[in-house]
Amino acid sequence: MLLKKTRGNRKEARLSRVRHETIYQTIQEEHEEHRYPIQALCKLGRVSRAAYYKWLHRITPAYEIENEQIADEIEKIHMDSPDKGYRRIRDELARYHSINVNDKRVLRLCRIRGIKSTIKYANHGCTRQAKNPQYIAENILNREFTADAPNQKWLTNVTEFKYYTGVEVHKIYLSAILDLYDRRIVAYTIGDSNNNALVFNMFDQAVAENPDATPLFHSDRGYQYTSRIFHAKLEAAGMRQSMSRVAHCIDNGPMEGFWGILKRERYYGRRFLDRTSLVKMIEDYTITGAYSVI
Repeated sequence: MLLKKTRGNRKEARLSRVRHETIYQTIQEEHEEHRYPIQALCKLGRVSRAAYYKWLHRITPAYEIENEQIADEIEKIHMDSPDKGYRRIRDELARYHSINVNDKRVLRLCRIRGIKSTIKYANHGCTRQAKNPQYIAENILNREFTADAPNQKWLTNVTEFKYYTGVEVHKIYLSAILDLYDRRIVAYTIGDSNNNALVFNMFDQAVAENPDATPLFHSDRGYQYTSRIFHAKLEAAGMRQSMSRVAHCIDNGPMEGFWGILKRERYYGRRFLDRTSLVKMIEDYTITGAYSVI
């Protein structure tokens, strides 16, 4: 209990220091530049004189120096690509700056610096639940969203995009498989209809590209996944089937998250005026490999 209380006090002290950091820096700059009295500046900033001097003479820990350096890189990425959320910023830090930190740390630093993605979105799913499902699987995955090796756990789903020709609205659908080991896209198909062919062709591609893979295959309860034909395909490939519970989209969280990131960064806020440019955007978005458009 005492240890928990001590940790809580330390955390509160760190948060307080972060909140007052700007005030302390302003006091220091004003005093050095204009020789204003420290006591008057502290009173104006509503901080104690003792706290200011403690901040002024403290030895900055190594982790705080590192956080400042990371935060500076985060700010540069945000200035170049203000549409990127903290997860994509973390990816860029690792890929282009050799800075390997977790999502929570990046989010915390973003909040301290007041960095937010410029794009917001509403989640509109296009899953068509089967009225009379032929096969229902248990939720074997059970939100265990990690894997020790490639091709242990695959997630899948379908999402919808729109483009416009004059006043007419057209839709295309993207079906994809995501590997939980490294969050790569194993296979995908793009089509004008959310039908069986969209999903079945995608699965056939994944098997052809990974003939020895026998992952746990997780999806929601869309009508394509609950069909006997699709279940037979999984059995023939030596895969176990897992399904999200009804009205629990978090059971397929990483897949839904991938859709959200893709759309926030490349789709929301833009108006596509033809199918070709929309398809190209999807194909260019971090998805590599031999996939097809149907």
